[in-house]
Amino acid sequence: MQPLEPIHLQDEHVLLEPLRLEHAPELEAAAADGELWQLWFTSAPAPGHARGYVEQALHGHAAGLMLPFAVREKTSGAIVGTTRYYDYVAELPRLAIGYTWYAKRWQKSHLNSACKRLLLRHAFEMIGCVAVEFHTDHRNLDSQRAIERLGAQRDGVLRAHKRRPDGSLRNTVCYSIVASEWPDVQRWLTLRLQRLAPA
Repeated sequence: MQPLEPIHLQDEHVLLEPLRLEHAPELEAAAADGELWQLWFTSAPAPGHARGYVEQALHGHAAGLMLPFAVREKTSGAIVGTTRYYDYVAELPRLAIGYTWYAKRWQKSHLNSACKRLLLRHAFEMIGCVAVEFHTDHRNLDSQRAIERLGAQRDGVLRAHKRRPDGSLRNTVCYSIVASEWPDVQRWLTLRLQRLAPA
């Protein structure tokens, strides 16, 4: 199997399924919970733009650059957000996890820990990554705290690195987890899920 070939990843909390055009209406509904497109640091699609958002992600997959997922919460069965692998470097291998957003009601819940545990396990144990990266806007302090709670180490800041959806320049804060750190990170995520997940 090719490392970025579509795959389903799941546990008792969440199903990460390969992103498809059919997910666009549900993603639009998820983004409407909290009007996420109005947050300057997120990539969530505005009303009427979900199909284009999915198409762009699928173009990235076709080019071998990323593997996008729809996030399905298992209790409700609803699509509640999206995430993806990107910046894949086959020679190492190494990749990044990002483009992640969830409907407001699922933010700061157990859901992010469940998704990250699935993605990291697959990256380290199946793809054989030497490291996994995380990137976020330097102004997005909530995202930085969430990444640090995973056990990722802050590597530095790329200044004037990308443009935000509104066209302004952002500085990107870079984090990583290396393969030798994965066992401890996995234990921490499992303990966190036991504490946060509904009984």
